[in-house]
Amino acid sequence: MKKINSIISYIISTIIILLIWYKTLPVLNVFFWGLPILLLFFGVFICLIDSVAKKKINKFGVLFLIVGIIFITIVPFITSSPIFHSSKYRNIIGSIEESTFLKDISTIDVNNIRLVDQKMAMKLGDKKIGEDPALGSQAELGEFSIQKVNNSLYWVAPLLHRSFWKWKDNREGTNGYVMVSASNPQDVKLVQKLGDSPIKIKYQPNGFFNDYLKRHVYFHGYANIGMTDFTFEIDDNGKPYWVITLFKKEVGYGGNNAIGVVLVDAQSGKIERYDIADAPSWVDRIQPERFIKTQLNHWGIYVKGWLNSFLSEDKVLKVTPGMSLVYGDDNNSYWYTGITSSGNDESTVGFVLVNTRTKETKFYKQSGATELAAMSSAEGKVQEKNYKATFPIMYNILGVPTYVCSLKDKAGLIKLVAMVSVEDYSILGVGETKNDALRSYRNSLKSKGNFIAIDDIANEEKIEGQVLRISADVRNGVSYYYLLISGKEINIFIATSDISLELPLTNVGDTVFIKYSKGKSVFIDISEFDNKDIEVID
Repeated sequence: MKKINSIISYIISTIIILLIWYKTLPVLNVFFWGLPILLLFFGVFICLIDSVAKKKINKFGVLFLIVGIIFITIVPFITSSPIFHSSKYRNIIGSIEESTFLKDISTIDVNNIRLVDQKMAMKLGDKKIGEDPALGSQAELGEFSIQKVNNSLYWVAPLLHRSFWKWKDNREGTNGYVMVSASNPQDVKLVQKLGDSPIKIKYQPNGFFNDYLKRHVYFHGYANIGMTDFTFEIDDNGKPYWVITLFKKEVGYGGNNAIGVVLVDAQSGKIERYDIADAPSWVDRIQPERFIKTQLNHWGIYVKGWLNSFLSEDKVLKVTPGMSLVYGDDNNSYWYTGITSSGNDESTVGFVLVNTRTKETKFYKQSGATELAAMSSAEGKVQEKNYKATFPIMYNILGVPTYVCSLKDKAGLIKLVAMVSVEDYSILGVGETKNDALRSYRNSLKSKGNFIAIDDIANEEKIEGQVLRISADVRNGVSYYYLLISGKEINIFIATSDISLELPLTNVGDTVFIKYSKGKSVFIDISEFDNKDIEVID
């Protein structure tokens, strides 16, 4: 009878553990926490069931308990503690090359600057699916991720099941995904077809049983490897995929490091595995943000070992709060973050760019403001309006490392654009549009004697002609002058009196000399202005 009771306790414990395993999908690898915890729970259940049934403790249950406790306490301390392995943690990021900002980062066309952040993309996406009440009752938006699609930046999010019952009634999948332009909040698309074929997102985080995305991949040969960063991406043809980062532990139970990627066809469930170097070019990111942030912090903290990270705290480096995804003109994406010394909340000693695929890392020694300090500066410029700044993105604007952020009202609508110098956050420009902000920023840079990018100067052209029309417009307390010049009637030239005090005195018929930067827009910013009919005597 006792033997039967023991068998029953094992069977019940096994069934419970299998249910927990099916639900939690732990990595079946001794250096991941899931397996030792399962062993610990198995021992607990056997001991509990036997103590109730036989009024005694099961020896095998105690053995499982001991093994589980050892593998979640002693083994991690020995194999994973920074006390013993600080140099290994520091080296996970790989080699970090010091580089020059102007050499690596080209100036950006103002039209390609990102204004829409993830929160606004969610608001716009919700509004889009809300236009169809039937769709809105069936599905909800998943998490938006930024990505480049055919050389344009979009926030993309899948439609997901709202509940178990919605999944049960719609087993073939949800109807498509939403795209929101990162630079134009008016460009919002609900994509439900590819050609003539409807899009059905069958495998997803809101699926159940084997339609649950992670479980689908797990039971197709990926139970013994780490999976993270389940990101929804589309290829350049609009076909939906889930991009999942595969990772391993570099230091015992610690040191998460990406080693490859799995692509899951969101409709058919087909799974393809790639090494980092072989992943399709449309895959924007393989390196998870939190992995990079942790690895950079380890690189900065353990520069002189574990003990010195406490004793020499003033020499410890760490990343600034928040991290943003930026895109280079090489079509690669990078994690951007500032690097600051411990205890310094508002200034940086430099910043890093980490390739989101290869993890190639470059460090730029550029002292300046943190992202949060830049946000405060932008908000302070229009403090009477109580606008809130979005987390900034760093760009090369006019040859200057520059934070760009949107200023939003209480309803979450973009009201202004701000550009803030990384080097000196008192230098900033604010405007209703990106071009207005650029004009204001250019003037602010020039007033402080800053260098303007060589390629901006190289694009300069000169014109001398008569003023055909001139008019002024006041926006946010700044007077803008708009001119039509003979010989360039198709272009409207724009400047403020900061460019020249002769502008307010200029009339139709005056002969003027203008310098400006070449561009595709009808509206052209003036960089230098001289009215030939006004003689100024010193």
